[in-house]
Amino acid sequence: MVVGGLLLYGAANVAYRTIDPAPLRPVLWIGLAWLGLAWYLSLGCLLLALLALALRLLGRPADQARLLAVGTPAVVVLAVGVMAVGAVVAQRPRATAYDVGSAALPPGWDGARVVLLTDLHVGVVHGEAWTRRVVDLVNAQDPDLVVLGGDLVDGRERYTGPDLDPLAGLDAPLGVVAVSGNHEIESGDAPAYLDRLERLGVDVLRNEQVTLTRGGDPLVLAGVHDEIGTGELEPDPAAALAGTSPEDFVVYVAHEPRQLVAGAGVDLQLSGHTHGGQIWPFGWLVPLQQPTLAGVDEVEGVTVVTSRGVGTSGPPVRTGAVPEVTVVTLRRADS
Repeated sequence: MVVGGLLLYGAANVAYRTIDPAPLRPVLWIGLAWLGLAWYLSLGCLLLALLALALRLLGRPADQARLLAVGTPAVVVLAVGVMAVGAVVAQRPRATAYDVGSAALPPGWDGARVVLLTDLHVGVVHGEAWTRRVVDLVNAQDPDLVVLGGDLVDGRERYTGPDLDPLAGLDAPLGVVAVSGNHEIESGDAPAYLDRLERLGVDVLRNEQVTLTRGGDPLVLAGVHDEIGTGELEPDPAAALAGTSPEDFVVYVAHEPRQLVAGAGVDLQLSGHTHGGQIWPFGWLVPLQQPTLAGVDEVEGVTVVTSRGVGTSGPPVRTGAVPEVTVVTLRRADS
């Protein structure tokens, strides 16, 4: 199972990165899911082995035999069951709401609803219909502003780009902005993807900022490329934040939470990337790489909102984190 999982997973990754994935989506789904099944079977076998070893050391061979006779099929059933439930959960994104308060928030922005949409990962196992479903979910939240936090796609732009077209239907009076994620950059087609987003009416922040006004008050929205970018795609926080002053309320959009820039006047950061762990127990490992897993946290004096994202990367299941679009309601807090 492990060897088969690795081979199928590798083949699926090569396939969707080089050819049109649409005709092969059922096969790619199996190839990506197989590794997840092998993972849970391995965990179950390890647990059985430890229990069987304990019974052997205690001199209870009959109990050891019964454990293996019952436990072996139980592990198979549980592994398949966990993957099946995880596959269903992955198909049902929901809206998760947070109130984020700040005494520095301009009065005109009190009550503003910002929807953070990240990690769509359209292309491999999902196509245009999935994007349309997510757009409907976002619009149902009645957003003032929509932020696309990166990793919207997997695969080459000439095949997967059209799957993003429903994003043109996002409806927010203050507009839609986006930054790149690592998957856009890894595809090799990041410039083409970002150009497509702009043709769809999205304001792409390429190490730059825009000033938005609500209720007569300004707010600075700055965005950077993902940290793996090089050349024209290299992240440049200094350029994105150039010209901001301590009086500005600055929202900083970066795909990964660890792209945090402390002490630079950022009031709020919006990120994704972590998937909230996606597959148990990897959520325990994310904090080894990122300063936050999901939700609202305070990191080095900056409020960071991290979305679990709506799509999947790797195995198309979610066993540790429900997919979401993140609704952030800005509140003016007492100083």
